[in-house]
Amino acid sequence: MEAGMHISLTETLEKWVRDKVESGLYSNASEVIREALRERIRAERTEAEDIEALRAQIDVGLQQAERGELLDWTMADIKSRLREERNG
Repeated sequence: MEAGMHISLTETLEKWVRDKVESGLYSNASEVIREALRERIRAERTEAEDIEALRAQIDVGLQQAERGELLDWTMADIKSRLREERNG
């Protein structure tokens, strides 16, 4: 494995990294980049988990539909119900 890596940043990204270091939040540019990459990895994992949960909910809904467990609602009914729930 390579001990280090050299990357090129756009002027905008380079300024953002410099600003973070100058703010005192980070000791150097490498810390900023590492933290940004860790955050991106966390976001991707969360997104994948959210997609998997949504797929599971869709599967439940499809199974309910196959069993005939459906509600006869119009889009107006759904919007009205959502408004009621939001407004208490």
